[in-house]
Amino acid sequence: MKRVLCPKCENYLLFDETKYSEGQSLVFICEHCSKQFSIRLGKSKVKAVRKDENLEEAAENHKEEYGYLTVVENVFGFKQILPLQEGDNVIGRRCVGTNINLPIESGDMSMDRRHCIINVKRDKEQQVIYTLRDAPSLTGTFLMNHILGVKDQMLVEDGAIITIGATTLILHTADEQ
Repeated sequence: MKRVLCPKCENYLLFDETKYSEGQSLVFICEHCSKQFSIRLGKSKVKAVRKDENLEEAAENHKEEYGYLTVVENVFGFKQILPLQEGDNVIGRRCVGTNINLPIESGDMSMDRRHCIINVKRDKEQQVIYTLRDAPSLTGTFLMNHILGVKDQMLVEDGAIITIGATTLILHTADEQ
């Protein structure tokens, strides 16, 4: 089964791709918003970071920069690699009109559109430091099963488990030179 994203409401529609041939055009009507749209089946020209065969390669590339987050696959979404950048990395559920650095493609409605922030910076010794804080969110941000307070800023290290809504993230810090 393949998933297609509605361009209007961003809900997913499922279809069986084995019933169609490459190059064929398909027309869909979204069951949520009634938007009609079409797609053409074929090989994607976009390099997909989220496909299993490229995840390890993408992870290694981002580990050299400022690290990355792994979104653990669950019933709401698939496994994703989100590269971190220097400064504030705003994390939340992907939604039209919400401007954030690290959007997570997920159906997890308990995750806010702006849920938490990971700040990446260098200290005086040029070591990379990671701090986590809540955005604030409605359901809270958990670090290793402990909820962060409204004004808490916690240092996070490699392998830290962050939970936002029903979604789990794992922090992978940058390789130090």
